[in-house]
Amino acid sequence: MPKLSRAEIEERVKKLRGWTLEGDAIKKQYTFAGFPEAVAFVNRLAPEAERADHHPDILINYKRVTLTYSTHSEGGLTEKDFAGAAAADRLA
Repeated sequence: MPKLSRAEIEERVKKLRGWTLEGDAIKKQYTFAGFPEAVAFVNRLAPEAERADHHPDILINYKRVTLTYSTHSEGGLTEKDFAGAAAADRLA
């Protein structure tokens, strides 16, 4: 899957709620009621990521989950990253 241009990336990030562009990645932090809810979110996201064969970097800090998407094989952001972000938002 081809890497998106900087203009395409900036336009797509504007359409996402709460996602930020950091270098060659997009990142968002979700906050849940507690640790079990944060882990449950990650457990809901895992099958989606497996089906897409595209996995975010995941950081769990108690009730906060930070997701970072980037297509490492392409050296930047692709459509897969934005599809993953949309799936995460849908499941949160």
